[in-house]
Amino acid sequence: MSTTPEDPSNSPVYGPADGFGPDPELPKVGEDKAVEKHDPEPNPTPEPTPTGTAVTDRTRAATTWVGLVIGAIVLVLLLVFILQNLESVSVEILAWQIDFPLGITILLSAIAGALIMALAGGVRIIQIRRAAKRQM
Repeated sequence: MSTTPEDPSNSPVYGPADGFGPDPELPKVGEDKAVEKHDPEPNPTPEPTPTGTAVTDRTRAATTWVGLVIGAIVLVLLLVFILQNLESVSVEILAWQIDFPLGITILLSAIAGALIMALAGGVRIIQIRRAAKRQM
């Protein structure tokens, strides 16, 4: 093997092992080969799926039904929780004193916490929208 750059033995050899595949068969000079034209294969039609096995996308109606079922389950669990915690407790808020069952007191506190978090989230969304409008 020669070390000169002009030597063809120094050039890389590309072939099937290199992922380039074999060299295409080219017609020799002066040889007229008819080029065969062919139409591309038509796209095959997809096979229909058997009835009852097709996977469908989620729809708004399906999502609504799932939400309603989950909501009903949560409502039943809350009802059971309230009915199991009926002993009365005294709640003092500022100058008021109210007697409620324990289950209702805990439920009202959870609702109040959720409303406070929703208010804080709403304020943050307004801040982000204002910042986005300023950047436009």
